[in-house]
Amino acid sequence: MIKKMEYTNGEVTIIWQPGLCIHSGVCVRTLPNVYHPKERPWITPMNATTDEIIEQVNKCPSGALTYRLNKEQ
Repeated sequence: MIKKMEYTNGEVTIIWQPGLCIHSGVCVRTLPNVYHPKERPWITPMNATTDEIIEQVNKCPSGALTYRLNKEQ
């Protein structure tokens, strides 16, 4: 089973699959207010807009980061 971790800002959920991550650092360089590798939780999506998160996740070279839009409640 592939390990997946999920982090949400309410509008969008970031899905991280650590087994796919190649640690390129694109996420940290693109959104340093969201990604903090030395902290837990290391992803804080509340620190960016949904559009910023989507744009950044689409740049992940390994596909370790994906996202899903949350349904309106």
